[in-house]
Amino acid sequence: MRPFFFTRIKYNSGNWDTDQRMPSNLINSLVEYTTIPVDETEKVVELSSPEIFKSPFCYISGHKLVDFSSQERANFKTYVENGGFVFADDCNHDIDGLFAKSFEAEMAEIFGPDALQKIPNGHWIYNCFFEFEDGPPATSFELNGWGDDLVHDYLKAIIIKDRIAVLYSNKDYGCEWDYDFRNKRFLKIDNTKFGVNIVVYALT
Repeated sequence: MRPFFFTRIKYNSGNWDTDQRMPSNLINSLVEYTTIPVDETEKVVELSSPEIFKSPFCYISGHKLVDFSSQERANFKTYVENGGFVFADDCNHDIDGLFAKSFEAEMAEIFGPDALQKIPNGHWIYNCFFEFEDGPPATSFELNGWGDDLVHDYLKAIIIKDRIAVLYSNKDYGCEWDYDFRNKRFLKIDNTKFGVNIVVYALT
């Protein structure tokens, strides 16, 4: 089995290089809780590059406008339609924010206006490793006076061939997990566990 590696998507618009400690934190959780072999180095791959097709799991995030080029759009579509998995996380945690509106518009342009749908809180992604009976766990960023000041009780996804191909969050998990993994010992509950579920789902 090839080691899992975390790929961050670099796109030409907006700001793609958010929550820079999150990948190593999530990778540490995979080492701690699973037997998945991992490469501990985050990879950054341009969406317009064919290198994207070598990645089993991709992460995309930001605060600002998402405006893909024609090549970025073509690669995104080909990648997910051929078995790739993208976890997209809105750093603004705001359904009316610039990232959310522009990313959702891109998904509608690529996959159709109704492709991005809410997934039920009983979906297998919430039970494939750790159990999350109430669906997606809340983040401390959702009620901090920024963003839309709402707790989003669902995630959205684009489903291709009965599997989640694009998992889309307005909950700002990236910032929630953006801390040195050695500080997890100070938490009552490790808040990266849902990230483990996302990776396990993507790989199965």
